[in-house]
Amino acid sequence: MTSQPPPPPQPGAQAVPTCYRHPDRETYVRCQRCERPICPDCMRDAAVGHQCPECVREGNREVRQAQATFGGAAVATPRVTWTLLVLNVLAYAAEVLRPDEVVQRFAMWSLGVHLGEWWRLITSAFLHAPPPSFWHILFNMWALYALGPELERRLGSGRFATLYLLSALGGSVAIYLFGTSAVGASGAIYGLFGALFVVARRLGYDARGVLWLIGINVVLTFVVPGISWQGHLGGLVTGAIVAAGFAYAPRHNRAIVQFGIAVAVLVALVLLVTMLPPYGLRLEGAFT
Repeated sequence: MTSQPPPPPQPGAQAVPTCYRHPDRETYVRCQRCERPICPDCMRDAAVGHQCPECVREGNREVRQAQATFGGAAVATPRVTWTLLVLNVLAYAAEVLRPDEVVQRFAMWSLGVHLGEWWRLITSAFLHAPPPSFWHILFNMWALYALGPELERRLGSGRFATLYLLSALGGSVAIYLFGTSAVGASGAIYGLFGALFVVARRLGYDARGVLWLIGINVVLTFVVPGISWQGHLGGLVTGAIVAAGFAYAPRHNRAIVQFGIAVAVLVALVLLVTMLPPYGLRLEGAFT
């Protein structure tokens, strides 16, 4: 049995379309965007019909990534908040196991910082009053749990971490200048109080409840004995300044402005420690 070859195309007959990426494959499916013929291997599902790989890549580039309110990637899970909670709990566990060694080496101590033990400015913010006292870490971790997720979603994870650490540093610098020693995340927590007020005002929310919260805690700072008012107020002021820089930065070049403000605050805090002596120790006669 023999077969005849296909007849040559008649003049004016339309050629069979082939995939633009695989010319040896016939296809009658076209990309919904560019209308080029595409074979099954080149088809990408779209909202309607199919698209070619190039149009899919181009569309992905055109889609704007979701952002947090004040810049940075949108936050679905507040991972920085949970990480800070875990670090504080782990540090407290270390205190339970070896309280004297951990506190003596890592607590905030003005004279130690003046003599070059700079790490105390940050490590002290992850320590708390050792057992049998538990209220200190419980209050601070409750406040972090209550305030952290909302602020992290508004600011973005990177900016929230910057706010927290700069507030902690601000509290430690105030202790260095006007106090003697302390432990606790309270400087950072009070920085979150200040940031919450700034963010609420920036978004047009009623901030009176936040003001009451701040006022009550400031009063307790001076009424309850054994609390470092320097660390609380230092963190509060630093947090409010950093949050204002983040929240009120203009949309144009927002990230650059926010980065510059954070660096400026960090430099100012470092200069305060390097250029000034611990006045609190001088008042107590422990430093001359």
